[in-house]
Amino acid sequence: MASDFHEVRFPLDVSLRGSGGPVRRTEIVTLASGREHRNSRWADSRRRYDAGLGIRTLDALHAVLGFFEERRGRLYGFRYRDRVDHRSGPPSRPISPTDQRIGTGDGTTRVFSLAKTYGSGPEAYRRTIHKPVAGSVRVAVNGVEAAAQTISVDSTTGQVTFAADAVPPAGAAITAGFEFDVPVRFDTDELTVDLAAFTAGEVPRIPLIEIVP
Repeated sequence: MASDFHEVRFPLDVSLRGSGGPVRRTEIVTLASGREHRNSRWADSRRRYDAGLGIRTLDALHAVLGFFEERRGRLYGFRYRDRVDHRSGPPSRPISPTDQRIGTGDGTTRVFSLAKTYGSGPEAYRRTIHKPVAGSVRVAVNGVEAAAQTISVDSTTGQVTFAADAVPPAGAAITAGFEFDVPVRFDTDELTVDLAAFTAGEVPRIPLIEIVP
């Protein structure tokens, strides 16, 4: 993703008024008896957004057009803030280093990937987080927050690395709290804006789709 991804965020004031969310691909076969066989085609969900709903002014439209041109349409990916799902916990709750379980120490492993789990029990869904917000990640080992100098966080991959002298012991619960963006790209190479319609209240459609690393 590195060479075709720009580590910049889509205009925040626009994204926070956009729409969208997770999409899954399920194949359903209906038998002669009326019963269904359902099969998930994708192991992971993929998010889609429409940023056009967040554009309320000509200045915001101008900013998005500039952003589109700089990304060369669908060519380069970028960061997008999902207004509903951008934290390790609920949007209204402060980040805690114990929000999400990201691994278990074995006395040797130093690198752990950030992740967020949805639901509970055997059917819970674990989502790997690739684009944490720099400076937002807090990590704990067995419930005790790790000192900043004992860990490093790669905000472009979501990997947490412990220092050589701070390797989590075997059986230790590794948890983390963080903010994150979604890696996306434009899902169109053409933006058509009718200014007459825009000034009358009709917003342009600006589709975005999550990039699967």
